[in-house]
Amino acid sequence: MLITPEHILTYDGTFDGFLTCVFAVYELKLEQVDIQPKSRSQESLFGYTEDIDTNPKKADRVWKGIREKTSSAGSLRIYHAFLSETMGIENLLLRYIRYAFNSNLPIDSDFSNGDVLKVCQTAKSVGREKHRMEAFVRFKLTNENLYFANIEPDFDVLPLISKHFKRRYADQKWIIYDLKRNYGLYYDLEKVDIINMTLPDDFDASKTSKDFFAEEEFEFQTLWQDYFESTNIPSRKNMKLHVRHVPKRYWKYLSEKLR
Repeated sequence: MLITPEHILTYDGTFDGFLTCVFAVYELKLEQVDIQPKSRSQESLFGYTEDIDTNPKKADRVWKGIREKTSSAGSLRIYHAFLSETMGIENLLLRYIRYAFNSNLPIDSDFSNGDVLKVCQTAKSVGREKHRMEAFVRFKLTNENLYFANIEPDFDVLPLISKHFKRRYADQKWIIYDLKRNYGLYYDLEKVDIINMTLPDDFDASKTSKDFFAEEEFEFQTLWQDYFESTNIPSRKNMKLHVRHVPKRYWKYLSEKLR
């Protein structure tokens, strides 16, 4: 039995790193290839493993090619699907990109192809999570006069919500921190930067402690909770519908749910 060696390409987990791997696939004319982030890479018994360094120029060349072969919505779909962090998403996207490069016609709506359908479904799931984060993020005023919000989204949507919050809260400094991925966005009234933080050992993300948050924050939360209760009509309460629109996994970060 002839076994074709598989090439395993590992990268740093960034989108540019993934696109650099795609460049390597074409540059090295690889057929049997498995792209894996270094954080969860696995050796193959019958393969070769190569670590690919992120190269912005090569990544830009691949991205330009993708944009030429797909619509703007199609290329955005690739980026959204990548942010899902789904196991094996890199290889799904590689098949999608290969299909696009080999086709003379746009493939964005070719849902008869399983890879196109799967990428579309994954991208939609990420898009829904993006909109939920934009709706459910709750800032708290800290003792340093900085507004802080913590989130734990299913997908890595911080890159997708940056513009929304910069535009909506342009007159205040804020941080949105992803506890699951341990990085966040910091807006200093001019630009948004990516940051990493070491939170205090006694910090409870689901509670508002006087050790970290300003006194007026407690007053605001009380007002917000009173308003929420006053507008609630018990006889028209539909918990199933409510949970569908506001899943319980978000409740611990919503001021109106803390009482």
